[in-house]
Amino acid sequence: MLKFLLRRFANYLVLVGLAACLGYFLAASSLNPRSNYELRNPRPSQESIDAKLNELNLNDRTPLVERFTRWATHFVKGDMGKTIQERPLWEEMKRRMGVSLRLLGLGAMIGAIAGVTLGVLGAVKQYSWFDHGTTAWSFVILATPVFLLAQLLKYAGTHYWNAYVPSGLDLFFVGEYTPNLGGGFFEGLRDRLNHLIVPTLGIVLGQIAFYSRYQRNSFLDVMGADFLRTAQAKGLRRRTALIKHGLRTALIPMATFFAYSFGLLLTGATFTEKIFAWHGMGEWFIDAVNTNDVNVVAAVIVFNAVLVLIAGLIADVLYAALDPRVRIR
Repeated sequence: MLKFLLRRFANYLVLVGLAACLGYFLAASSLNPRSNYELRNPRPSQESIDAKLNELNLNDRTPLVERFTRWATHFVKGDMGKTIQERPLWEEMKRRMGVSLRLLGLGAMIGAIAGVTLGVLGAVKQYSWFDHGTTAWSFVILATPVFLLAQLLKYAGTHYWNAYVPSGLDLFFVGEYTPNLGGGFFEGLRDRLNHLIVPTLGIVLGQIAFYSRYQRNSFLDVMGADFLRTAQAKGLRRRTALIKHGLRTALIPMATFFAYSFGLLLTGATFTEKIFAWHGMGEWFIDAVNTNDVNVVAAVIVFNAVLVLIAGLIADVLYAALDPRVRIR
């Protein structure tokens, strides 16, 4: 098993390297950092623009291969360079990774657990009112664009929750926290939780809808399997057989979906971060494209590739934990 994981890890490292190369070449060839300086009023001299772009390794007059070689050499040494605003890129990236993890980590876990539970119950109670209700609800959520769902949650909370609930239970809908908030540690913690609830709910609803549909279909395939009938014929109660054998088997094809969906979610929740003013990785990537910041775009692409690498390893471990045949091989 260890050799298998090491071999997969080596393969993923090669893929990360390819993604980093292609991402940088695409960003450097399509974005135009020079426009950030040429459109200023008054416009700086051409010499000063070139000097500043050379300092940031963004000068389009330098051959692309030379810029990439310089970027890759510094990147391997742990120096990601600077943003177009001349701030250390790694410091900004660490802060934004923390923001995205706080917002999306909790939502992904709650969404996965609740979605699997609804999917299993829907399969067990197939064609019941519960199954029809959760199916209709899931399709409504899946058909609703992310930005519209976030705006509806924001509107409902602003006009109904805060209008009828006592002031001590107010929810906040913009930003990660209240600036210059007085009070101690617990007051600050409560404030951050209040800011976290509604954006997290927007993530959770979408995740529940996705997971419940996949898990329902997967569990329905398992429920008619011969091994479940054999387990019940040997004396196991139906509920015990479904939980002990059926659920574990039904989760096997879901392992890859769980791992990769979380890896891609960290940079895919751009609308949620934008609408609720959470300055995470998804928002940073869009802003970097708008400001022609090649270094940031390349760094986010590498970050996303690393997440996919980690997601692949997690999927392999989950497969081995759920399916003994993988461990035997």
